[in-house]
Amino acid sequence: MNWLKELLERLGLADKFEDIRAAVEANYKGYVPKERFDEVNDQKKEYKKMLDERTTQLEELKGKAQGNEELLNKIKELEGANTKTAADYEKKIADQSFSFALESALKDGKVKNTKAVKALLDLEGIKLDGDKLTGLDEQISKLKESDSYLFEVENAGGTGGAGNFGRNNGKTGVTKEQFGKMSYNERVSLYNENPELYKQLND
Repeated sequence: MNWLKELLERLGLADKFEDIRAAVEANYKGYVPKERFDEVNDQKKEYKKMLDERTTQLEELKGKAQGNEELLNKIKELEGANTKTAADYEKKIADQSFSFALESALKDGKVKNTKAVKALLDLEGIKLDGDKLTGLDEQISKLKESDSYLFEVENAGGTGGAGNFGRNNGKTGVTKEQFGKMSYNERVSLYNENPELYKQLND
């Protein structure tokens, strides 16, 4: 998000960068960048168009080949190969889209080693729905509790004022009861802005 940081600096709002970045990550975690989504989608459309044209040509050829058993058998073979090629390509595109979305989401989640974290994930329980991953947040939340060393810790200024969870003149500002009711994204924000407080409340 260097572009955002530079923009805020030009506007004299550099001190708001961390708050805005945290809000963006909390609300758009798991989303595939539109440019990448469009690129893969365009590839898929282009290939489907090519396969449709090939299928049409085979249908036309089949009509002209009536009575020629050998040619009809050859056309059936080509149709079968065409169907398999289409299925293989669909799977390849889906796998690429999923892998890219997962890598992006893990990087946004401040994962130190994406390969190590992926090995701990139940990939069958994560699905790419359009341009958003479902089923990932819950698993990441559990990993942050059980294997926190796999994630980066950002030390934001916790002296009250910079973040929502600053110390606020020596007081925590968050009770254990409030902590227990926090959503995953709120806990991530607290962890990033005031790791000491997070550890106290999480004990």
